[in-house]
Amino acid sequence: MMRLVVTSGEPAGIGPDLCVALAGRDWPFELVVAGDPGLLRERAGILGQDIVLRPYAPGQAPGPQRAGELTVLARPLARPVLAGRLDAVNARYVLSMLDAAVDGCVAGEFAGMVTAPVQKSVINDAGIVFSGHTEYLAHRLGVARPVMLLAAGDALRVALVTTHLPLAAVPAAITREAVLGTLTVLDRDLRARFRIAAPRILVCGLNPHAGESGHLGREEIEVIAPALAEARAAGIDAIGPLPADTLFTPRVLEGSAAVLAMYHDQGLPVLKHVGFGHAVNVALGLPVVRTSVDHGTALDLAGTGRADPGSLFAAVELAARLAGG
Repeated sequence: MMRLVVTSGEPAGIGPDLCVALAGRDWPFELVVAGDPGLLRERAGILGQDIVLRPYAPGQAPGPQRAGELTVLARPLARPVLAGRLDAVNARYVLSMLDAAVDGCVAGEFAGMVTAPVQKSVINDAGIVFSGHTEYLAHRLGVARPVMLLAAGDALRVALVTTHLPLAAVPAAITREAVLGTLTVLDRDLRARFRIAAPRILVCGLNPHAGESGHLGREEIEVIAPALAEARAAGIDAIGPLPADTLFTPRVLEGSAAVLAMYHDQGLPVLKHVGFGHAVNVALGLPVVRTSVDHGTALDLAGTGRADPGSLFAAVELAARLAGG
């Protein structure tokens, strides 16, 4: 029996709603939701959910999650929150949940962590440098090169060389070391976490038409292709660089385990078109299992009962799978 921790994310967003929705069904493992018990109880009342909140007791053997119950790792809000209204005062509350989840995973209390969405802007408004879950967790865990991968079931997986950067900063960040390092982590975790014996990875070029033989940019010739050659010499089945506009077609994708895109909006729009609302964000390269939803905080849906919990459910199921369940 395994135990997973779920952080409830930005308190003004739909994270608490989605966590309440977890109590709507049985799960074959234990789920512990990190968050403010009062907020979860309030949001359950708004949503018309009759649930029993139980405090998390470290050291007890995990048991299966029963419908109508929610085990809570209590973290207090700094200030009461209204659904849909951001408050920078609660930024450290959001990070305290992540810290508790990381510490629990490292200590072996939890087999993995699942994160509901956070609002990067309000954390930065609080004076805290924060570019995203993946980067924050990597820093906490001492990992130099985390890799963000989104998965739409087994239909499509897309990993990124760069993540949350302005588009103007992307070309300088595409280095041989970055491409090779990302491929190394991706290949290793596809084998170890996803149990794919011989993953075939398709790699996008940076420029239109993958540079058109240097006429539309030389990054493919001078950076990406040499990195792929080095990866192949190390036993990684990396194909490319390929034009991104034709890579995401059924014929080209057939038989591949994942696509490696150079930047955020090169690969993720296609992935989200395929599986939005049921896709999962996976942080590779970490010593712990971490999955997340494929969407943001949806402030306009918080407390309305219209938030779709599908992606959180998929993230929980994939975390259990990656953790060996």
